[in-house]
Parts: sequence; structure tokens; C-alpha cells
Amino acid sequence: MAEAPTSEDDGSGGSRLRLSRRTLLTGAAAGGGLALAWMLWPRHYEQQADAAKGETAFGAFVKVDRGGQVIVMVPQAELGQGVFTLFAQIVADELGADWRTVAVQPAPPGPVYANRLLAREWFDGPVKRAFGSWGDSAVDEYARRSSLMLTGGSTSVANFYEDLRKAGAAARVLLCMAAAARWDVAWEACDIVNGIVSDGKHKVRIGEIAHEAAGFKLPPVLPFRPDDRDDALVGSDAPRLDVPAKIDGSANYAADIRLPDMIYAAIRQGPVNAAGLKSIDEGAARKVQGMIGIVREQGWVAVTARNWWAANQALDRLDPVFTLSGPALDDHAIGKALDDAFAGDNGAGFFKRGDVQPVFDRAKVVRADYAVAPALHLPLEPMAATARVREGDVEVWMPTQAPVLARQAIAKALDVAESSVTVYPLFAGGSFGVKMEVDAGVQAALIARAARAPVQLLWSRSEDIIRDCPRPPAKARMTARLGPTGFVQGWSAKVAAPAALAQVWRRVGHGETRAAALASTAGKADALAVAGMDLPYAIPNFQVDHYPADIDLPAGRWRGNADSYGTFFSESFIDELAIVSGVEPLSFRIQMLGAHPRLVQCLTTCATLGGWQGGLRGSGQGIACHMMRGAYIAVLVEAGFSQGRVAVQRMVAVVDAGNQINPDIARQQIEGGLIFGLAAALGAAPGYRNSMPVAMRLCDYGLPHLRDTGDVMVEFLDNPTGDPIGVGEIGVPAVAPALASALSTISGKRYRQLPIIGKTA
Repeated sequence: MAEAPTSEDDGSGGSRLRLSRRTLLTGAAAGGGLALAWMLWPRHYEQQADAAKGETAFGAFVKVDRGGQVIVMVPQAELGQGVFTLFAQIVADELGADWRTVAVQPAPPGPVYANRLLAREWFDGPVKRAFGSWGDSAVDEYARRSSLMLTGGSTSVANFYEDLRKAGAAARVLLCMAAAARWDVAWEACDIVNGIVSDGKHKVRIGEIAHEAAGFKLPPVLPFRPDDRDDALVGSDAPRLDVPAKIDGSANYAADIRLPDMIYAAIRQGPVNAAGLKSIDEGAARKVQGMIGIVREQGWVAVTARNWWAANQALDRLDPVFTLSGPALDDHAIGKALDDAFAGDNGAGFFKRGDVQPVFDRAKVVRADYAVAPALHLPLEPMAATARVREGDVEVWMPTQAPVLARQAIAKALDVAESSVTVYPLFAGGSFGVKMEVDAGVQAALIARAARAPVQLLWSRSEDIIRDCPRPPAKARMTARLGPTGFVQGWSAKVAAPAALAQVWRRVGHGETRAAALASTAGKADALAVAGMDLPYAIPNFQVDHYPADIDLPAGRWRGNADSYGTFFSESFIDELAIVSGVEPLSFRIQMLGAHPRLVQCLTTCATLGGWQGGLRGSGQGIACHMMRGAYIAVLVEAGFSQGRVAVQRMVAVVDAGNQINPDIARQQIEGGLIFGLAAALGAAPGYRNSMPVAMRLCDYGLPHLRDTGDVMVEFLDNPTGDPIGVGEIGVPAVAPALASALSTISGKRYRQLPIIGKTA
């Protein structure tokens, strides 16, 4: 039975509706009641940024200090993707700030900082169906009420662009009003350029009038600056705000935090499906000089010491032995679970046009099977957190993509009020989705409480690999029928894979253990597990089915998520169909893309820039394309073999993603995505034996070296229409199929598995 909504006193004599996450998730059976509850939710949230002495807050996103410095509140995690700079650029452009005086500050929890777009993905399915046409609005309101601050899915700019633009415009108008009142002129006659307000005759710095400006009232309609200004900051390659501190070493990462009397901790959590700690050798561990103590919790053990090296040495001597929750996990078990999923009755269709069955009956069809192995995240920074636990006061410093959910998890683990927990979000030394997990912060807090001292916890590289929640393994059975003219008349894609994102939300959003999250998502088909496979091609009879695979390997968010393997399946199969039809691969795609001229332009431009030779045998060229969240990309890879390794000579990418706030940062993101996609195509697969990854070092994962990547060219198409679209993930999916096709022209073999090396049809 769903938990009923209740009312509680709001301190003002009235009441406000309190609706739990469990209510929302289980409310599909009571759609009418939920709809009524949604109608009672508030529609407006007032929130001011926390202002220090000398600062004036203009709403939730902007502060101005007496010296004229503009401080932009950023609710998103800086993972290296440049979000601090992008958010500041949007606000500074509308406000008229001097870029040299713009700073950023991580935002505290608050309803206006919720990532509504990622929340819509989270609650997609039964909840939205329960609310009917109100689905997205209901989820938006719930996200605000819960302060769901989330970073991921290339949603940061898309979610906050309008809010930031309004914040900058509002601050500009209020500052102009204050200046106009001083000069006895109309505020509309004033403007701000480089942090100075002027009406053409008078001038004043914004810091001098910030306090006065906050007392004025905004007009009903905010005037925005024209988008096509010559001096616009948006659309320029403004210098990144986070880079100087990262270069000079003043930027704080989790391992840089230093607190009085702080000690260090190393942790061991056992194999991927460990159920509990069986035994330890405490006597051997205590012989290590500098070792302080041992902390045991359900499923893990940690050692504290005067330095991390001593803690890790003592942990090795501790020699913890764990029990498993079931049979030992290995590659054979993973493959069998994927195959068994196809034979189960839990499959569900998510994308469908026409009817494929009559098209396939008694017809000559083309079939191909594909597979991808699990793919690790492997960021340069392993999981880490620093914690200080005092009576009624818990502080945790950690890189996190979900700070509010991390705070909830820490409070729950310590059995303290959530209001007593403060999470300080830090720069992340890479993430690719793994910093959505909150384990390290919870563990650091528990260790600090047990040790009665501030503790810095750092996972070793091997621990980071063992306990990673990788992109899930997947298999696809592809079937198509070609018409007499070479067009695809019918297409069927059956995909076996775990529901990775559903697992993440159960772990992070609901505090379930890894084993519980696996159990609660078992046997449940999920549209997000086949995301990116609703193809742009004009195929009249089309169907994509997901078959949930139950594997004792927790899966997680990963750069590109299901689009990464779904695009490999689809675009590789498109190339095979082109060969069967006798049509050159580029032309084969274009003839089916009449409804997507922007994707056609990406393909043709990419082919021109890359010197496309038609995919001829021996050319070493492959091409692929993808569309994702309103953005389009085409990738051409030119590659071959050198001394037993894949050697990429060139990668050319052409992207259409609307107007970009900072073209240079967008280019960095596409370049990073291409290299990340190449790494996943060539390596990053752990291989499992006896519930442990086979390899424990970065050098064992076949990651591409600089000499293997060749020249990288990224071109953005000039598309002045539409708001900016995030490009943090779209660079990844098309690389693997383009590379596989390129290598096929050299070897004459089809590469239908990832990683590619040694995997041929």
C-alpha cells in the first residue's frame, strides 16, 4: 500500500503537504490521489543565496560584493566539464559583468537548485503514467521540494540556462534602477558594461550600489540582452575559471583536505558480490608502525593510521576474508545470464513503428549478434572523502554528483538528523558517472565517528577497480529485411542487459545496498537500458525490445550510458546492411535520413573533412552517426594495425548542438568524449574470475596511448536556433562502430564485440 500524503505545520499557522519519495514511487496504483496531491504542491519558491559580510544577494544565483566582484552560485559538480565557467558566463553576459571579476561558489541545498531534467529521467515510467499529462510538471515540483541536486546526463546547461539568464538580467535591472534613482533618470536609459553602470553621462561601479539595488522591485517582464551582440560573452571562448587553481595546485580535491588531528584510512570491501566479513588477522596488522585502529562495518573493514601508506600496508596484513552472496562471478556467468535473458518472459518493447512480424515471415533476413563487456569508469582520482564527526555536527568533504542524496545517506548511516550533516562538494578528478555513488562519504563518516578523529579515506586503485559499478555488459540480436531497392523494410533489435540506471537510483536515491538494488530491479525491463536505439532512420517497421538480465554485478552510470552500446549495435548493423545491399555506407544512411537534415549535414560535412573514400576495402575508414538529447554528431575514424595494436590515424567529428556558451569548452568535451569512446572500444573491460576483476592496474586495461589516437578534428555546425545543448556525452557513442568498420576494411572481418581486440566474427 502506498504511504499516504500527510500535512505538517509550516510554522506560519498554515500547513504544507509532505510527500515522501516512497509515496511518489509507489503511487502508480493511486494515480488520481497523486494528481490531487500534486495540485496542492506549491508553485513558487523564494530563495536567496547565502551572503557573507559585504556581499549582496540578488536571488538564488547571483551575489555582488562591495568591490564589484560578481559571485555565481553553481549547484552542479565541476567534474572537469567546465560547468563552473559555463554558468558564470551565462550570468555575467546578461548582467554586464567584467569577466575578470567573476567568481563561482558551490550552491547549498535548495529547491531552486534541483536538476529537474535528470529527475524526469529518474522517475520516468509508472510515476509519469500515474500523473498523465501532468507527469513532467509533477516530477519538476517533486524535484524542487526534495532539492534533488544532481549532475549528469549532459543536463546542466539545458536545465539551468533560463534560470541563470533570468538571474543575470534581474541583477542588471535592479542595479540600473539603483543608479537611475541616484541620477534621477529612467532606469531603462541605463546599462552595465564591464561592471560599470552608465546612462551615457554618469558612471558608477556595481559594487558601490549593490546594497541599494537589492531594495528595488523588479518589473513584471525582464528585458534580455540581444543574442547577436558583437560584445556578447556567451558564444566566446572565455578563459575557464577552474583552470588556474588546478595548475598552481591551490584547487582542493578530496585528498588535499587537511584538518587538525586528522588521520588516514584505507578500506577493503571484498569481491564484487561480497556479503559480509568473515575473518581478519588483527595481530599482523598492528605490527605496522603508525597503525592506529580497525573499524568494522557490515561488508567492509578499514584501518586507520598516521598516514595512508601505513593504513594500506596494515590493511594488506589484516588479510580480510569475505563471504559471497551467491556463486562466484566470472565472465562465463555474465555471458550465460545475458543469454538466459533472451529466453525469459520479462522482455518488453519500448520503441515500435509498424509491425515487424509480417515483414519477416517467410522472408530472407539479415541477422547479426553483438556483445559488449562491462566497462569500468577508471577516473584518475579514486573514490575519496574526508569527514569530521562531532556531537550534533557532521562535516564531509567529497566529490559528488548528488550532494543532497549524499547528505541523506550519511545522516541515515550515522542515525543523526539530516540538518546536522554538511557536505562540502569538491572538484572531481574525473568521474564519468561514478561520483554519483555516495559510498566513500558514508564510509568516511562512519570511520571518523569510530576513530573519534577527523579521517581522510582514500580507496586504493585496486579497490576502486574491484568496487566499481561499471557500464553493464549487454548482448544484442539484430534482424533486418532489405527491400528490392536496398531500403530497410523491417528492423528488430533485441537487447539483453541489466537495468543499470534503475540500480543507481535504488542505491543512491533510496539508500539500498548493492545487493538490494540488484534484487529490486531484477526482471524489470527498462526503456533507459535501450536508450539511443530509437533510430532516426526512416524504417517503416521497427521494434526495439529490452530483456532484463539478472547479473550479480552492480552496474552504474557511465558516460553515454546505454547510448554507448546501443549505438555500437545499431550503427555496426547499419554498416553490415549497407554491404549486403551493395550501397556505399554513407549513402545508405543518407537515403533513410530525410526527416533529419541536420544529421545529414553532419554526415556529409564529416565525410568531406575526413576525405571519405566510400568505405572501400583497404581504406581503413569507418563512419557512424548518432543523435542524443537534441544534438547530432557524425564521426569518421581512420585506423589500422601497427605492431599488434590498433593505431588510429585520424578522428573527425562534426557536431550540431545549437548555440554553445563556450565553443572551446564544447570542443574539449567532444574531444574528451572521442578519446573516452576509443578507450571503451579498445579496453576498459575488467574480465571477472572468482568474483574479482582479473586486472588491478590501469596499465592492464588496454587504454589507448597518445601515439594510438592520431589527429583529432572537431567541427561545430553553425546553428543559430535553439538553446544550448549539453555535449558531455554525445562524443562517446559513435566512436566504437566507426572504428570497428574502419578495421573491417583492413582485415575483412566484422568486429561485433567490445573491446575490439581479438574479437572477430
